[in-house]
Amino acid sequence: MTAGVVFHNVKETTTMLLEQHIEELRLELREAIDPVERREIEIELELARAELAVITAEQEGAIDTEPPF
Repeated sequence: MTAGVVFHNVKETTTMLLEQHIEELRLELREAIDPVERREIEIELELARAELAVITAEQEGAIDTEPPF
């Protein structure tokens, strides 16, 4: 197994875990009553969605992950 394949599998696993985490946060948000708790969940959900968007863009080649220098 080459390093590229291993790296790709890690990214797929990370993506699946993030998708699961996002779903769990959505469920938590639906049940949260306290405004402070809701806001904390909303922030965590927003961060998880952003992280998933970056990983997806990297996988699709839409963004370059190499430093510009």
